[in-house]
Parts: sequence; structure tokens; C-alpha cells
Amino acid sequence: MSVDTASLINSIQRDSNQSTPKVGMGATRLMWTDRHAYTVIEVSKNGKRCTVQQDSALRVDRRGMTDWQDWSYTPNPEGRIETVSLRKDGKWRKVGDTDLYAIGWRDEHHDYSF
Repeated sequence: MSVDTASLINSIQRDSNQSTPKVGMGATRLMWTDRHAYTVIEVSKNGKRCTVQQDSALRVDRRGMTDWQDWSYTPNPEGRIETVSLRKDGKWRKVGDTDLYAIGWRDEHHDYSF
């Protein structure tokens, strides 16, 4: 695993072929071991830059502090807005930063071990 994530799932998503962004599709911010769900709200003409907005995520399972989690997502007009771009290495990163995003996949995950 690389230094930008300590999660196997996050590393797999980081290194996978990413979808071409389209307005309305899911996106995921890949943290160290957590993930946050976003929705693509704008795409540049060349498709190499897009704006994403954080969704409201509600945990809907009753499994407690486990890694097996089910979430429900709804758009959040007040959610954090980020601009991400496709870099030469094929990864989507926040503009002006190194934060990683997966495009075409929406997931929320909280790692209770940290």
C-alpha cells in the first residue's frame, strides 16, 4: 500500500481505472482508512476536471463498530464542494492538494480502529 492510504479497499479504488465523470454520478474521497461519499455536480469540457459535493450519509445497519457497514446517501446542497482533476498518473486528486478521489463509485466508511 502507498503512503496516501492504509486501507486495502482505498488502495484498490485509488489504483483502479476511473470512470469518465458525468453530472450526478458518485464519487468517493479516499482518506487514510475512511471514505466519504460525494456526487459529481459539474464536469469540465475536456472531462479532466470536475466539481464534487459531499453527500449526506446515514448509516442504516445495526452492526455497531464493525467494518461491514451499510449506508444511505442523499444529496446535500450544503455539503462541502471540492474541485478535482485527473493527474498524469491517472489518479483523481483535489486541485491544489494531494487528496485522492474515486470517480464513479460512492461510498462512506468509518474505521472505528482509529
